[in-house]
Amino acid sequence: MPIRPRVLVLYYSSYGHVETLAQAVRDGAREAGAQADLKRVPELVPPSVAERAGYRLEQAAPVARVEELADYDAILFGTPTRFGTMAAQMKNFLDQAGGLWARDALVGKVGSVFTSTGSQHGGQEATLLTTHVVLLHLGMLLVGLPYTFKGQNRMDEVTGGSPYGASTIADDGEGGNRLPSPNELEGARFQGAHVARVTHDLLLGRLHREAA
Repeated sequence: MPIRPRVLVLYYSSYGHVETLAQAVRDGAREAGAQADLKRVPELVPPSVAERAGYRLEQAAPVARVEELADYDAILFGTPTRFGTMAAQMKNFLDQAGGLWARDALVGKVGSVFTSTGSQHGGQEATLLTTHVVLLHLGMLLVGLPYTFKGQNRMDEVTGGSPYGASTIADDGEGGNRLPSPNELEGARFQGAHVARVTHDLLLGRLHREAA
């Protein structure tokens, strides 16, 4: 019977940039043979404030529950950057995972991160790395975006992406909205597929050890 890793793509997105990346991450995981679900964390901003700010309030992905995290073999976390760290909505959600931490429910599961910033140097790598710290406290095994994704080496265009995870740049530099580029979406799909394959191999290894 083939092994199909259970992968959760869990994200927060104010304006749709991380949501778009998350969809690509999910697609990549599915293409690699995983059972991949797309869910989001709850919004904390009052609806009236969010509406005035132009937040994308209607998103198709269901809202996740903290206790669901333990049901998955791998989790990819998507969050916009807020001054070099994850958004408060994602941090609030993870701050409720104390019960999972207490019983080691996420130890040995694969964790990965992707992000969005307003500018090219707006804290993408800082956000990815500081989010890794939380995942390490939960006992997760970190997987990034390796240089086998050659889109990281592009010099002909402005693009997100680093060995720590996929990313996109949300502002066009003139105060306008910039959607994730084809290269950034390809990086997100690559990361989803890479996490799915790594998780598959880990599960297969555990089965072999248990059968030995």
